[in-house]
Amino acid sequence: MTSAQAGRPAHALWLQACGIFLCAIVALATLDMLAKDLVARHPAPLVNLVRYGTVLLMAVVLMQRSGTPWRLPAAHCRTLLWRGVMLGTVGLSFMQALHTMPLAEATAIYFLSPLIIVALSPWLLGEQVRTAQSQAVLAGFIGMLLIVRPGAALPLVGTVLMLMAAAAYAMLQILTRRLAGKVSSQEQFAWTALVCAVMTCLSLPTAGRLAWPDARDLALMAAVGALSGIGQYLLIKAFQKAPASSLAPFNYFHLLLAVLFSVLVFGQRPDAIALLGIAVIACAGLALSLPVFRSQWRAMLVARGASR
Repeated sequence: MTSAQAGRPAHALWLQACGIFLCAIVALATLDMLAKDLVARHPAPLVNLVRYGTVLLMAVVLMQRSGTPWRLPAAHCRTLLWRGVMLGTVGLSFMQALHTMPLAEATAIYFLSPLIIVALSPWLLGEQVRTAQSQAVLAGFIGMLLIVRPGAALPLVGTVLMLMAAAAYAMLQILTRRLAGKVSSQEQFAWTALVCAVMTCLSLPTAGRLAWPDARDLALMAAVGALSGIGQYLLIKAFQKAPASSLAPFNYFHLLLAVLFSVLVFGQRPDAIALLGIAVIACAGLALSLPVFRSQWRAMLVARGASR
């Protein structure tokens, strides 16, 4: 937390973080919709190349304008680089999976990430998992099975890639929170962009023969990069102002947008069982995060009442 933030009431910082987080969600959901359209015509590594090239350009400008040197903070070097690897894994896995999967079902599997955090927290964070949390994790797993059930149209490879993206996104959130207040948002953004760009270049041989896109698709790929950069920077800023757990319920607005885009833009309507699976995953995730959200909301109301 910066000195300017320290002088603000906690509830004001939390409300500001909520607004920033919602803006990030809209940017990232729009990115997913454009990426789904692009990977139908171009290899995912090519889309990612332009995407992370754009993000890296944004990072260079940001570092230049802020006067921040390209120097890895020694105390947090490993965490910072692993954050980049996790985001790169999310991008590469998610994009490749979108090539064969409907947007709504793919995003629903991706949003197993909060449940994955809970499932791994005894080993990663040394935290005890309560019975209610275990039940939420089990419910989320059942929801995933409803979406990828045997006989459904979802491919095995795409499903595995989306589960990898969900696991990597869970780790990304943990690492982002660990770096909050210790490494500047500019450094987090820049080094993550650089790692993602390197990973994308290494993945290019898997794309086969590459054909350069036309002007329209190139502009759309650059827009994907801009939305990616804006979304990730806003997430970093939001996590610097409030705990990730108190912002988690807003993640499911992303899932709602994914369903709407899937139906309205791509004409891909999830069947009744898949919709039930999506609802189960959303409810399981909300069951984990709403208690923290309610406590923040009550604290804000109490603080406002005391200031009158």
